[in-house]
Amino acid sequence: MKFFTKSRYALRVMIELTRHHEQGNTPLRDIAASQNISLKYLERVMTPLCRAGLVKGERGSQGGYRLALPPERCTAGDILRAVEGNLAPVDCLAPDGIPCDFQKQCASVHFWSGLGACMERYADSVTLRDLATERRVCVRPAEEPASVE
Repeated sequence: MKFFTKSRYALRVMIELTRHHEQGNTPLRDIAASQNISLKYLERVMTPLCRAGLVKGERGSQGGYRLALPPERCTAGDILRAVEGNLAPVDCLAPDGIPCDFQKQCASVHFWSGLGACMERYADSVTLRDLATERRVCVRPAEEPASVE
């Protein structure tokens, strides 16, 4: 799966907000300048993050954006799902995906299901705190992926 620019920028913005978490609201123009992202594009990134309840925004002279959750409780998976919708590697396994008539006899569905489970597990194991402190995160041993019937 290839993640789009919006996902990469969303992670960068959330890391930036984590670094300023104790200071309250951070103006969007400051985030745009520090991350070298256009202000107009950044506004489009913030919308799904706010809608998902990951970020709160305030208007006015003291306005800006701040995390809605402590950095330890927000994961990369939460952020990616907010901007991507889901992390399914193929459409037929997405919660809102297109049903596939061939899925019951598909020889590769178990591979895609396992890959998706690994991606979800990894993304959900990395918190914003991990990302903001630049901790090296590695894949943890996993249990068997759920079977697809």
